[in-house]
Amino acid sequence: MRFDRMEWAGAFGDLGTLIPFVVAYIAVVKVDPFGILLSFGLAAVLCGLYYRTPFPVQPMKAIGAIAATQAAQTATITQATLYGASLATGVIWLALGLSGSARHLARLVPRFVVVGIVLGLGVGFMLHGIRLMSEEWIVAAVALTGTVLLLSNKVIPAMFLLLVFGAALGALRHPALLTALRAVRPALHWPGFALAGVSWHDLLIGTTLLALPQLPLTLGNAVIAIREENNRLFPDRAVTENAIAVSTGAMNLASAVLGGVPMCHGAGGMAGHVAFGARTGGAPIILGTLLLALALFFSGSVATLFELFASPVLGVILFLTGAQLALGSCDFSRHKGERFITLVTAAFAMWNVGLAFVVGMALAYIERRGWLRL
Repeated sequence: MRFDRMEWAGAFGDLGTLIPFVVAYIAVVKVDPFGILLSFGLAAVLCGLYYRTPFPVQPMKAIGAIAATQAAQTATITQATLYGASLATGVIWLALGLSGSARHLARLVPRFVVVGIVLGLGVGFMLHGIRLMSEEWIVAAVALTGTVLLLSNKVIPAMFLLLVFGAALGALRHPALLTALRAVRPALHWPGFALAGVSWHDLLIGTTLLALPQLPLTLGNAVIAIREENNRLFPDRAVTENAIAVSTGAMNLASAVLGGVPMCHGAGGMAGHVAFGARTGGAPIILGTLLLALALFFSGSVATLFELFASPVLGVILFLTGAQLALGSCDFSRHKGERFITLVTAAFAMWNVGLAFVVGMALAYIERRGWLRL
């Protein structure tokens, strides 16, 4: 374990995905920031201690997207249905991990399909980052150039300067936010039992509309791809699919109790931590500790704090995270048919990882039967 300046810088490498989803949950679904930050913080600290690598904790993207869009249009998705989704997700993945089924499911997925998923995720992150940077090209160009030049600098961590630049830019453009933050005073919060307000109807809606559609995405990105990424970067600290499934299940059960949202591990999150200097479990422990402090003392002002970071800066983080992820997936098969499947899977993964998983597996079956002729 290390807690040096590079681990501190790498700890913030996944903010490009964390901040937008947390803000959406708070602003649209009206989830209490306390439960979200407490769950993420606790999970990050425990994952850093257990895995001893920059093992990330991220919001489940499909559930987050569905929840934000549905909550904005109808009253179907509420805080209670999200807690129900966390509970169902936790039970499913805990059962798969403890029974050993997660490993068997993962072994059914050929490596060239996994490479396609990771590659597509990386390119998708880069495109999302470009969209955010396109809002202000000059600002983004300055931030990206400075960050790239400092990425290998061990004295001045690139992420620190990028965050300072983003916060300063936000303060200059929105001085009211800075005034609001100056007025913040710490106030101690204590967790409650969130499941007390969850009915059987909430559990049913959360399971069918949120938890089940997320399963293929979680298997592809948050179990198989993160195992591939971790074991490629840290072969001396290798992980298994069953261990990842168990930790996914455990942290979602805890999140359901504490009033958090569905969480997972993700290859993109690890790539973000590593791209900015993290090499041990110190990075998630640092991030988790800060999130716990925010939850316990400043959860009422966290939405204002996150609004301070300019979108182009988040775009730079996502772009470099995607580049790190895509570069790590360039080990293509020598077989022409398998390379084709990798590229098709990657193309779908840029849009929807769950669908990419299904398409990749279908093409792999066709290729095994000898029906794919290129």
